[in-house]
Amino acid sequence: MQTHIMDNSTAKNPQEIPQLFVAAWNAKNAKSLAELFEENAEFINVTGLWWHDRASIQKAHQYGFEKIFKLSSLQLIRTKLTILNEDLAIVHARMKLEGQTSTKEVPKPGVRKNIFTFVVRKQKITGNWLVVASQNTDIIPNMETLVNDQAGSLIPTDYSKEAGN
Repeated sequence: MQTHIMDNSTAKNPQEIPQLFVAAWNAKNAKSLAELFEENAEFINVTGLWWHDRASIQKAHQYGFEKIFKLSSLQLIRTKLTILNEDLAIVHARMKLEGQTSTKEVPKPGVRKNIFTFVVRKQKITGNWLVVASQNTDIIPNMETLVNDQAGSLIPTDYSKEAGN
């Protein structure tokens, strides 16, 4: 099997996007991370914050690296590639995040696992792949959905464990 050695900002194949994302994250390099995205790309984080271009994706991640994730590490667990056509693909990536910054409410944040969905497009001029849209979803084990408790909190819920179901 032939392997491809990546530089720090260029994906020659769509499945390299998660690897490059993780490398930029672990280097706390918001600029390199943002360069994986097309100029007018979309990014939705785990809480539903939605950024609409490369500059805002970079700004949001720079803030995150300074405040929320400054000591964090991200690990790629596995990927699944779906080729849609010769220049469009979807890459799902399961990841693990450790070392998130503590808060007053949570002095020792635990490990988080998540799934990223990257919609990627091959660039006509360079042949490199860039992200068109991405969404990050936290994995909440053994839960089916979230329920709003009307006080503004979302509570993980598994209806199959409710009485009468």
